[in-house]
Amino acid sequence: MKKAIFPGSFDPITNGHLDIIKRTSKVFEELIVGVLVNPEKVSLFTVDERVEQIKNVVKNLPNVRVKKFSGLLIELMNKEGAGVILKGLRSISDFEYEFQMASLNNKLDPSKETVFMMTKAKYCYLSSSSVKQVAMLGGCIKGLVPEQIIPDIIRKINSK
Repeated sequence: MKKAIFPGSFDPITNGHLDIIKRTSKVFEELIVGVLVNPEKVSLFTVDERVEQIKNVVKNLPNVRVKKFSGLLIELMNKEGAGVILKGLRSISDFEYEFQMASLNNKLDPSKETVFMMTKAKYCYLSSSSVKQVAMLGGCIKGLVPEQIIPDIIRKINSK
């Protein structure tokens, strides 16, 4: 099939994100995980730290690349020759927001398509924000994020 981009802040990447990445890597010839540089958002990890974390957890998926970007997603798509935006959905509220974004992206470039993938039910409650909150309050985040990044999250939270 085509080349797709899965954009997001991934601060941090969750098992829900990783599940979407693994499942869609079987659908598209190439999947680019686009890590957004968003200066308006206060992040736990720098964009470079997030890129490295994601590269580490997807290293066994040969058709998945990780790339940081800023600016319009459409510009990254044109630069990478991608025709599909991949968005994961957990709930109706996700759909409402993502539908608006898909409509805006279609207005910016009608040649780009947005594909929605529903999360597995076991991840429908999971978000990067909830992971950070649980970790900040001393709760267990095992099973919420890839095992290899748990020490990074704990270390970063303890240093703040």
